[in-house]
Amino acid sequence: MLRKSQLCRYLRVLLLSLVFFAGGCPPKVELLPICPGRQSAAEAISALRSRAEKAGPLRANGQCRIQFNTQNKKHPENFSIKLWVNPPAQFYLQGDVGFDARGVLVGSNSEEFWVWIRPKEISSYWWGRWSDGAQLERMVISPRMVLEGLGIASVDADDGQGAWSLSNRGPYDILTRRGEDGSVIKKLYVAACDYSVRKIEYFDASGKVSAFVELSGYTQAGEDFSIPAVIKITNRQAGGDDSARITLNPDSVKAMAFNRKQIDYLFTRPEPKGFKQVWMYIDGHWVEQRY
Repeated sequence: MLRKSQLCRYLRVLLLSLVFFAGGCPPKVELLPICPGRQSAAEAISALRSRAEKAGPLRANGQCRIQFNTQNKKHPENFSIKLWVNPPAQFYLQGDVGFDARGVLVGSNSEEFWVWIRPKEISSYWWGRWSDGAQLERMVISPRMVLEGLGIASVDADDGQGAWSLSNRGPYDILTRRGEDGSVIKKLYVAACDYSVRKIEYFDASGKVSAFVELSGYTQAGEDFSIPAVIKITNRQAGGDDSARITLNPDSVKAMAFNRKQIDYLFTRPEPKGFKQVWMYIDGHWVEQRY
């Protein structure tokens, strides 16, 4: 007969086992080493800018899992993707959904951005101009957020968009950007040892996190540059969070040289033909267009 102490120990082990098998294997947590951080925001931004300048043209493929909510209905999709990037602003991602090789399309160049989701039950196209000054964190897959997550979008200290400050916590240098009124706009969590960005938080006017990007599994994309193989985007929405998880195959990440024909095809915004809904970003709002 088991003693009381033995019985308690047995029940504890049994309970942990049940939790383990019910929930599956716990996700791996990437443990980062702790290194001395940069001494000032200007020094930290200079390091990020230097890192971005080493980025070169590349291509990759992988998987994307998205979930977004429309009219109180969840739309989950899981599909293979192909990705091309020509720094600093040219970006193209296409996803094979429902036997349509371009069922999902995300792109940008130095002037415009665009996203389409083509399955019949959604059939929507969004586009706009960078000159409207949007971070576009409300999009399911925002070109700006992916470029910032890849470490390719430049971080400028003096672009007139607000002031940066620097703090340090554990393995991270934390860059915080504030607007002219002192409200927080954005936070970057940067691994102090290699200066790879690990998380980006975007804040709304009330000071709450409206969206965030989590980055992990860095893999080499050039001689002196690496990109995250896992990019997870979460958008806070009243009807439920929208999310996108891009997982690149590290072996597929290759440097490449684009010719003029490829640049014109990949990085020129296609016309929104055949979509049920077309939206344009104007003065901070999505405005439905008629075609």
